[in-house]
This record gives sequence, C-alpha cells and structure tokens, in this order.
Amino acid sequence: MPTQTDRLLAAIGYLGVLCILPLVLERKNLFVQHHGKQGLVLLFAWVILWIGNIVPFLGQIIWLIGSIALVILMVMGILNAFSGKMWEMPYLGVYAKRLKF
Repeated sequence: MPTQTDRLLAAIGYLGVLCILPLVLERKNLFVQHHGKQGLVLLFAWVILWIGNIVPFLGQIIWLIGSIALVILMVMGILNAFSGKMWEMPYLGVYAKRLKF
C-alpha cells in the first residue's frame, strides 16, 4: 500500500516536466516510478502535439483534440495516483512500460 507521500509524488509526475521528480527521488518505489514514467510519456505526447501544431489547419485540429485527450489522461492519472492504484493509461501506457531507468 503506497504511503501518502508516495501518492503525492506519483500524482506530481503527471504535471509536465515535474515528471522528473518521481523518477529521480524514488528510484526503488515501483508505484511512484510507474506513474512518473506515464507522466514522461504524456510529456513526450504534448511535445509531439506542439510540433504538429505547425501544420496549418489540420495541425490545429489534431492539436485541439489531442490536447483534450491528454488533459483527460492527466486528470485520470492524478486521481488514480492519489487513490493508490497502478493504473495504466490507454494507448500510451504500453510506451511507459518500455522505459527502463
């Protein structure tokens, strides 16, 4: 059962570049690492969307839809981290599993 500190640190992992904190501070805690890695994948997805936003019209539509989806995933990740669940993000969670630190 994750402690309150573990849950808070795991939830912080979904807040953009702050995903580095759980990955560095709790290297041996599987729960915190799981959520930190998912936060890192979300950050990469944001960067890809941002770069794709350069494409006129179609890029903006994809950026809007993708941003809404990523915000939903971020909120779900934060809520599950606070609940102490090892939740896996749909679609992007498989990429987080592949990350080795």
